[in-house]
Parts: sequence; structure tokens; C-alpha cells
Amino acid sequence: MQHVRKWLPAVLLGSSLILSACGGDSDSESESSGDDGDESGDKEVSIGMNNWAENIAVSNMWKIILEEEGYEVELEQVEKGVLYEALAEGDLDIGMEIWLPNTDASFYEQYEEDIDWRETWYEGTELGLVVPEYMEDVNSVEDLNDHSDELDGQIVGIDSGASIMSLTDDAIEEYDLDYSLAASSEGSMMTELTNAMENEEPIVVTHWTPHWAFSEMDLKFLEDPENVYGDSEDISYAARLDLEEDNPELVEMFDNFMLDDQQLGELMSSINEAESEEEGAQEWIDENQDVIDEWME
Repeated sequence: MQHVRKWLPAVLLGSSLILSACGGDSDSESESSGDDGDESGDKEVSIGMNNWAENIAVSNMWKIILEEEGYEVELEQVEKGVLYEALAEGDLDIGMEIWLPNTDASFYEQYEEDIDWRETWYEGTELGLVVPEYMEDVNSVEDLNDHSDELDGQIVGIDSGASIMSLTDDAIEEYDLDYSLAASSEGSMMTELTNAMENEEPIVVTHWTPHWAFSEMDLKFLEDPENVYGDSEDISYAARLDLEEDNPELVEMFDNFMLDDQQLGELMSSINEAESEEEGAQEWIDENQDVIDEWME
């Protein structure tokens, strides 16, 4: 767990954030052997999936990979707070997206001894307020009050339970912004952002990287002088406490999992452009089998 351990001492400094899930059951009723393997509990995996683009991408990718290995995989699309509770209670096997040391710090504090906090699979996140590049006079959160009228005093957000929303509430207070924060969903936020940019209209949204939008749209993060949104973080996965004992091969595969910015961006774009999430994930898998083979060694 060397990747994760590097930030564990700092995690108590963080705030709160994203993700939720509820789950399945990995308890096996009998020992797995020979042809019985597919029927035993260690060939069943429940994965928590929240509604963020990168989470949808890697969860669907892993579903296909694991099914090819003979697993029965259930993706649980859920609200954020339940993810950690389900992992702690053993009702969910894996949570794919844990942001530390800051964003998910409150969950780490609450469930530190009840969840197996595993390896980092993506390094260097960013989250905050984002506007189109053509809004040349808006470059900092501090600039927003000068443009409140043209932006209708509204920041377009995502799910109300996401930590970026609570951080934006903090930013509104910290910068004394004359704005309200509108909760919606990632899909609704992206629709509003796309429509605004097609007409070169002003808009400010909550956003984050990794996300396919930054490879397809001219966007910029607003400077955050007070560092309300915190420093860059890493994304890791977490598991129920007994998963490594029950299925060490599965945990080893996930521990080996690592994507760089280009690989994850291509995976998300493939899914975004395909007719279905499964089709997009399969196309990326077919083109990156050498990468996957390294995880499976």
C-alpha cells in the first residue's frame, strides 16, 4: 500500500466529498475448486459506482475485464455517503474512487479501521470552479462578483451530496460571493455547459479533472487564492476488510491498476462517444490490451 500510505498521515487535514454506494455480498458458502469456481462467492464482485465520468469509465472497464476472467460482476450506482458505510459493513466489495488526502478525509476519519484503503490508480486531480476560455475577464474566483449580473448570480453544480458542492458553499462564504449554487447532476451540468458554449454565453460550473470535457472543450479553472478547493489529490480504490483474504488474486489485479492522464482521458472519451458505456469500454480495452495485461500479471 505504499502509494496510499504516503498521504495517510495528512488525511486528517482534509474536508469532505464524493461518492456513494451500496452493495453486494462476497461471502462464499463453500470452498472454490475446479469447475465450481464460478458458483462460489469469490467469483462474485460488487463494485460501487457513482455518477462521475471517470468512475463510470473505470467501473465499466473493470466489469468487462473481470467477466472475461470468469467473475460475476455487479455495478451498484449509488449516492455517495452509502459507499463507505457499505464497505465498512461488508455489503460492498470495492469502491473505485477515493479522493485523498483532502476530499474524502471525513470518511477516512470515520471509517479508518473499518475499510481496507488500497492503492492509488490515478495521480494529480483538480477540482474547483470552471468557465469557458472565452470569458477572458474572469480568471479568479475573486472576479465573479464583478460578473454576477451576466451570470445570473448562479453557479451550476452537480449532485447535492458531492463534496465539491460543500466546498463551493465554503467558497461562496469565503469570497463573499453574491451567488447561489444550483444542484443538479453531472449530466445536467454538462448539458448546460455545452449549450452555453455553443452560443458563447457566460457560465460558471463546478468541475474537476480527470474529465473528458477538458480534452474536448476550451475550459479553464478559476484561480483560488484562498485554496478553498485544496491541493491536487490522488484517486485510489478501497475494499471491504476481508476481500484480500477471500480473494487475493482479485485484490492484486486492482493493486496493479494504474492509469495516466492520457489513458484515462481516452477511456472516458471512448465511452462518451459510444452508443453505450459497455461498448465504449470494450473499444478502449481492445486498443489497450497490453496495458491491461500488465495489471493481470
